[in-house]
Amino acid sequence: MAVNDECKLKFLELKAKRNFRFIIFKIDEKIQQVKVDMLGQPDQSYEDFTAALPPNECRYAVFDFDFVTDENCQKSKIFFIAWSPDTSKVRSKMLYASSKDRFKRELDGIQVELQATDPSEMSFDIIKSRAI
Repeated sequence: MAVNDECKLKFLELKAKRNFRFIIFKIDEKIQQVKVDMLGQPDQSYEDFTAALPPNECRYAVFDFDFVTDENCQKSKIFFIAWSPDTSKVRSKMLYASSKDRFKRELDGIQVELQATDPSEMSFDIIKSRAI
């Protein structure tokens, strides 16, 4: 599975310049390549991000999560989310599962990984608990 250069470039922008809140990636099965599907603006929320994920199709995504620790420190962690809803096609789930690790290696700076098959598995509370 090839990775389009734009994926790495946009991820670097999210990580270094914080130009985006999230990036959703899609596998283009015709050309066997991971491409950028959607870019979330810095002012968008976690709810905006989860609403942008298609309910019946797999995606990879990164989300830049800002939070405040118990010691009142402002921090940020970059989450990698493998979205694979139960309602998506079996072939698609297999394709995303088999190429996930290779794709993730291309994105240097991922701090937390999450696998979700249902919106409840990536609720805001779960994201928050995994960040701290």
